[in-house]
Amino acid sequence: MNLDAFREAIMLLPTGLVLTAGLTIVPLLVAFIVSLPLALVRTAKGTLSSSIVLGYTYIFRGTPLMVQLFLIYYGLGQLALVRDSFLWPVFREPLWCALIAFTLNSAAHTTEIFRGGFLAVPKGPIEAAKALGLTRLQTLCFVTYPLMIRTVFPAYTNEVIGMLKATSVASTITILEVTGLSRQLVSATFAPYEVFVVAGAIYLATTLSITWLARAIERGLNPIVRH
Repeated sequence: MNLDAFREAIMLLPTGLVLTAGLTIVPLLVAFIVSLPLALVRTAKGTLSSSIVLGYTYIFRGTPLMVQLFLIYYGLGQLALVRDSFLWPVFREPLWCALIAFTLNSAAHTTEIFRGGFLAVPKGPIEAAKALGLTRLQTLCFVTYPLMIRTVFPAYTNEVIGMLKATSVASTITILEVTGLSRQLVSATFAPYEVFVVAGAIYLATTLSITWLARAIERGLNPIVRH
């Protein structure tokens, strides 16, 4: 074992956590906001808008994230319409392309998670809200949304963890997050085992932290549940 490479990896790779966190949190936040109305649209079966959202989620859930990232970063840059427009300063930057790809991918998955949550909301509380005179918007905000979030929280936690691990794909377009720094360090030290063991430990520790936090939040959402 190359101890020098091991020590260098321990010192260098955690610095990539800031970028990894940004590539995880920003897409998740935007996707969360976008997915709430999209999931409602998906619950309206037989409508054109529902079919359009279904097509979007089907494409982005059914194709690899790396392919989506390459199409956005390499593919759109080949179009003169993009290169000659105000969008070019965005699509020529790998970081922006990664954020866009991750957001679109996460929104597709989150939309379907939330759709299942909306369909799982019991009709009793909704009928009770109507009986109390709540408007449709009030019922949605104070009854449907909270019950849906409580139902889908475990599944959404898996989406958060999946997004964290998916950020490693950004290294393929020269972004130096944890995996990108690992690949750069391997090229300099020729010690892939030592470097990627440290990288794996960083991802594992971060995943365990997210899981612990999610369980604490879930206990708050469901106080009668004990883990």
